[in-house]
Amino acid sequence: MLCKKMVVFLMMGVLGLFASVSEANPLRIVAAHNQTSQENPYQYGMLKFKEVAERVSNGGILVDVHAGTIGTNEDELVEKLKLGAADLVLASPGFMTKVGIPEVDIFSLLYLFNSFEHWERVVDGEAGAGIARLINEKSKNTFRIVAYWSAGVRNYYGKKPVVNVEDLKGVKIRTQMSGVVAEFWKQTGAIPTQVAWGELYQALQQGIVDAAENDYTNFSLMDHHKTANGKYISETEHDYTTRFLLVNGKKFDNLTDEQRGWIVQAVQEATAEERRLTYNGLEKSKEKVIADGAIVNTPDKAPFIALALPIQDALAERLGLQDTLAKIREEAK
Repeated sequence: MLCKKMVVFLMMGVLGLFASVSEANPLRIVAAHNQTSQENPYQYGMLKFKEVAERVSNGGILVDVHAGTIGTNEDELVEKLKLGAADLVLASPGFMTKVGIPEVDIFSLLYLFNSFEHWERVVDGEAGAGIARLINEKSKNTFRIVAYWSAGVRNYYGKKPVVNVEDLKGVKIRTQMSGVVAEFWKQTGAIPTQVAWGELYQALQQGIVDAAENDYTNFSLMDHHKTANGKYISETEHDYTTRFLLVNGKKFDNLTDEQRGWIVQAVQEATAEERRLTYNGLEKSKEKVIADGAIVNTPDKAPFIALALPIQDALAERLGLQDTLAKIREEAK
């Protein structure tokens, strides 16, 4: 459930979305994410947004949902949002750093969260509202967070299992290329490698990369675990992953109070649906990959956390986010 601070900020952000509309000329919204599977929680969340927005508006809003069809790379989606070719997109913090907002990388830090409950307390609370305001201000209203979605909890998967940090030495791992994420994997001795999500199955199959990391649902839907270089899954649980549901703030101008209410309701219900499906789907996805022949182990996370903490501290000091980091850590207790 979104906290009052976050809801107030979202209400402010959704005011005046896109273009002025009339009952005879409904507001059309292009909503997009980068996953090509129709069974992904992102897709179900976007479809819930469509369902609610169209239902409560009685046709005053029409939503087109794109599952990877206008971009499988998040930077493509962010650029389309900026240029007006998309209206509602899902993006990771790492891609937002490319548009000159390095502070969002705090949500890319590995081992920042220790549970989904911890993650929700943070993103739906003061820290989440603060980062949302910062993105809106620093982008001069080009980008506005309307909700935080979950991409599950990420684990390592590769051609061999990971029992300790040393097992990662020399491993070419496809990972998010946020600076702090790449830095963590370099600290383990691995070689961070950039591969587009839509090309990762082939990269694993052909040995272009030795490993990757993602949550059970996302990689199982793409059959990564069925490749020779995706068979071994090590539950590192290094990233309770944050996604930003974004709109272009410069199009927030002419909606009526009623239209604003429709959008807010649709965003809130879609967020609840996406999170519910993400959380509930993890165990089912794990059962599926094991049934398909994947081999799972659980390494001791303490040595990995020990590598992550100095990276967290360094980023917070560099960006002046020491208080924010302290609050996030406090919420873990």
